[in-house]
Amino acid sequence: MAFRREPQLLGTAEPGIALRLTRDTQRLIALLRAYWLPPILLLAAATRFYNLTAAAIWGDEGSSLLLSRYGLSDLWVHAAHDVHPPLYFMLLRGWIALFGDGIFAIRSFSAWPGIVCVGLGVWLVAQIASRRAAVLAGFLLALLPTAVRYSQEVRMYALLGVWLLGATIALVYWVRQPRRQRYLVYYTLLMSAAFYTHYFTALCVLAHWSYLLLLRLHATPPSRAINRPAWWLANAAIVMLFAPWLPGLVDLLQHIDQLKASGDVGWEPSVDFSSLPSMIWQLLTQDDGETRSPLLFAGLPLLVLGVAGMLAWRDRSPWRWHWLLVIYTALPLLLVFAVSFVSPVFIERYLTAYALGLPLIFAIAVDQLLAQARVLALAILLLFGGAEVVGLNNNATVDSNDQISVLVDYVNQRYVAGDRIVTSDLLWYLSYVYYNRTDAQPLLYTPPTSAGVSTRPNAYGFGTLIDQQADRVYLDRLSALPVGSGRVWLIGTADQPDEFAPLPAHWRKTGEFTAGGVTARLLLMCGTVQGQASAKALCSQPGKPAG
Repeated sequence: MAFRREPQLLGTAEPGIALRLTRDTQRLIALLRAYWLPPILLLAAATRFYNLTAAAIWGDEGSSLLLSRYGLSDLWVHAAHDVHPPLYFMLLRGWIALFGDGIFAIRSFSAWPGIVCVGLGVWLVAQIASRRAAVLAGFLLALLPTAVRYSQEVRMYALLGVWLLGATIALVYWVRQPRRQRYLVYYTLLMSAAFYTHYFTALCVLAHWSYLLLLRLHATPPSRAINRPAWWLANAAIVMLFAPWLPGLVDLLQHIDQLKASGDVGWEPSVDFSSLPSMIWQLLTQDDGETRSPLLFAGLPLLVLGVAGMLAWRDRSPWRWHWLLVIYTALPLLLVFAVSFVSPVFIERYLTAYALGLPLIFAIAVDQLLAQARVLALAILLLFGGAEVVGLNNNATVDSNDQISVLVDYVNQRYVAGDRIVTSDLLWYLSYVYYNRTDAQPLLYTPPTSAGVSTRPNAYGFGTLIDQQADRVYLDRLSALPVGSGRVWLIGTADQPDEFAPLPAHWRKTGEFTAGGVTARLLLMCGTVQGQASAKALCSQPGKPAG
């Protein structure tokens, strides 16, 4: 009897278990639908905080830190001589006052805006597409390699993304509800903040105006947005809010020759027609793709072009929101590429805020294709996601033991009071001063040319950061070094051993260490060293080479 009843008991139990499992699954799905944003933001945080401190502070980051040390009035003046507006550096100054200048703290100031950008991207897509597209956009944007990379540097690129995405969202709200003037107020404030963060904000202005002009070609109520006086007043207000900075910008433009002479502008590599597809590769994989086969090298950019073109072509909504997204992403890229044939400025980090649109475009396209061509949609998703994974892996391949920070720590541990430290390049100097833990003032070697022309940086670009300390920092001749302990640390590029040549004849090398592409050489000023038998023995060897 028991044997016969067992199937009956199982038969009555299984539906109940299945029903409970179904209800639990439904509750889980409902919970995820209600709280789908936190997992996306957690993923964004994980990718941005992972290996946050692995790479050492490099020259551009060092310049941010030096500029943020000035008081606000002096910072305003020196930022006017730099190639970027002052807002980021002012905010960084406040951040450091609260959290200190440790590498984790200062890079967190970029990581948090990077996470906010992901949330804003989700918000934007939720306004112009489906919830599924918004969720997908969030995950893809959380993994975007160029966004992750520049959320891990002490520079303004992640913050710029916050302002520009926020302004684009405000524009969407206003176009949809033009009588709600508060959205234009938000737009004005966000765009003004963006202009005070980076000059490439002008590209976003062109994108927004281009969208509204194209919208005007269609006989729908939203098409008249550009005709509204409120839009013109908002743009006039942006100009007025930026006006206090215009004298500094004009002065900077008038001294463009000094910026070129100091290497702060004009260093960018020239472009050719392969530079555009190479940029797409860099944004998505952190690799220029030029070592790939021609078919593969062209394939990824063509995929991006095809998906963006399809999304814009199929948009028949009254507001043409997909046009806005495609224009925001593509127009800056194409304009900077075209301009770079005259004056090269085609650099990945300058365009990162606009590349944030790429995952949003792909998410909406995949969402639309899922209903009609599921296999194609999944293939596109896998290709785009696969490229991002490759890029994240490339970002993560940082050898923390082969960084300039390791080299500076080597010098810090072996430093003797009275040692002199001389760097060969301004970028090395900017990195070195952050990690320096000695009481020595690092110096910058600025030997005159053979014609007697000074090579000291001028008062523009990075030079403005140390121009007021010129007499304490610049060293025109190695022979002019005070004796001190009789020891000199020369910090130079690893593969350029002649940067300090010719060395004084009585100097002898006693040690060398290389890390992060930089070499530290310890030399003795023979004839001045006292009390060290080993040093005297080294100096007593005639003809001992110094390099």
